[in-house]
Amino acid sequence: MRAKDAVGRYGEDVAAAHVREAGWQVLDRNWRCTDGELDLVGMDGDELVAVEVKTRRSTAYGHPAEAVTARKLARVRRLAAQWLATHDVHPASVRVDVIAILLPRAGAAQVEHLVGVV
Repeated sequence: MRAKDAVGRYGEDVAAAHVREAGWQVLDRNWRCTDGELDLVGMDGDELVAVEVKTRRSTAYGHPAEAVTARKLARVRRLAAQWLATHDVHPASVRVDVIAILLPRAGAAQVEHLVGVV
């Protein structure tokens, strides 16, 4: 596994633990279809949440959340609709969140959870 892939995988593990601690049910991780991948899909109460996770070791190239563009968010929304079409889940509503993970050289990962990103 490449170092970049390992950092991303670790960030996704941190994000999954973060939402579980917040009381979510994680339904899927790294769900793939022909149009792309959803990092994390979960239920926050009766709301389905598609989560884009971005992990970086530093802010030298900007905050991890800055890497989530409007184009990327539109793709996550499309993928969430595809996920719903292939699963027997009927949420009251659907939203897209971004979880930005910063991994400092020492200490715990820093988690920033952006809820309902448009």
